[in-house]
Amino acid sequence: MTARVVIVGNGMAGARLAGELHAREGDRKVTVLGAEPHRAYNRILLSTLLAGRIDEPDVELTEAAGHGVDLRSGVPVTAVDRAAREVRTDDGERIGYDHLVLATGARAVVPPLPGLDPANLPERVVPFRTLDDCRRILAAADGARSALVLGGGLLGLEAARGLATRGLATTVVHPREHLMERQLDPTAGAVLAGTLAGFGVTVQLGVPATGVAADANGVRLDLADGRSIRADLLVLSCGVRPDTALAQAAGLTVRRGVVVDDRLRTSDRSISAIGDCAEHDGVLTGLVAPAWAQAQVLADVLTGTDPLARYRPRPVVTRLKAAGIDLASMGDAASARPDEELTFADATRGTYARLRIRDERLVGAILLGDNPAVGTVIQLFDRGQPVPTDRRALLLGRALGAVGATPAASPALMPDAATVCQCNTVSKGALVRSWRSGARTVDAVVAATRAGTGCGGCRDAVSGIVDWLSQAESVEVTR
Repeated sequence: MTARVVIVGNGMAGARLAGELHAREGDRKVTVLGAEPHRAYNRILLSTLLAGRIDEPDVELTEAAGHGVDLRSGVPVTAVDRAAREVRTDDGERIGYDHLVLATGARAVVPPLPGLDPANLPERVVPFRTLDDCRRILAAADGARSALVLGGGLLGLEAARGLATRGLATTVVHPREHLMERQLDPTAGAVLAGTLAGFGVTVQLGVPATGVAADANGVRLDLADGRSIRADLLVLSCGVRPDTALAQAAGLTVRRGVVVDDRLRTSDRSISAIGDCAEHDGVLTGLVAPAWAQAQVLADVLTGTDPLARYRPRPVVTRLKAAGIDLASMGDAASARPDEELTFADATRGTYARLRIRDERLVGAILLGDNPAVGTVIQLFDRGQPVPTDRRALLLGRALGAVGATPAASPALMPDAATVCQCNTVSKGALVRSWRSGARTVDAVVAATRAGTGCGGCRDAVSGIVDWLSQAESVEVTR
């Protein structure tokens, strides 16, 4: 009997799961129901699209589909009937399932401010979450001279940098005392603000917004200190909230997100949840790498490829993707004092580094600006390996090998197990194997391994490894 798997959501998590299921053997029918009327797209690249560095086709995902996969875009699901094991779409169709997967993602938060009705936002006030949002921002930015961004978190700063790249005088308004307070300390936030200023982005910190007024001529943002700032458009980047409406209406256990276990099962064993809508061990993901790891685990479980597969979160590395800004933040940035803490700041050069070490392992790090050791730091943190005795090399940016103090002037010195693509957990060894199997260009290696298809931050590293492989007649890979 053909197993029926229905996936609600065709975002980055749902599309990846469909591809993972398609790639595994077995007799099953996979139905993907996406509320958005587009093909699946890479949400991480929307800020790059906003900056004009890529076009819309460049953000589309190319996950496998075809035989056994019924993909339907623009089909919202309105209800789940657990007793009948059916979902109901907005046109009244009922679709049966043997296993249902909720990949409904998250929605942009519209702050409760006078002048903002989430159901009827003014034309010049736009959240930044979806492809349609990005289109609306670009339409509003056409002919505009100035922009406001409410929210100084990761996505807000990427939006601000993108708008500034288009020539708009851009101001970020953030209620906290420093930018990206979840990932950065105050000093790093101050250095980042200085870097942004050099790109034409002004930052207003520590002042909440109290109201919004918008008309055909522009937008006014009122602040708690009595000031008002005017601009041609306002972009809202005030966080996201897991979309749990379907799960709640179906009676599933929901806290902040849809509660799942290590096998990604909800309180109904016939229903799973992955991605931004899922809450595992009390934690929401919000990033692409955990969502894709969940998709792989769930595909293994559902197909019987590995019935014992379990989702185990990996250490999170946050990267800011904005032209001219290199930022990596990872791990513990603010809790109990570690055994060692090293910092270096050069605001003039826009450089800041902070390492937190406990039991000879990195438990947290912030690297802002040009630092050749960033890849090494990420590897040490990700793999939990001992840090080298020369801490200064990590702090000040002298390039190292991934497991010690050997200079990494060539990819030949990078260990085979070193993770090159964090989003897809692709190692250097996997890249080498794909090249040896016939993938002799960067695009071919990317297609074979998925490296570089997440945030895109590893694309230069992938290109460097392919160039090295192309120039070497025989390759000895260190292990």
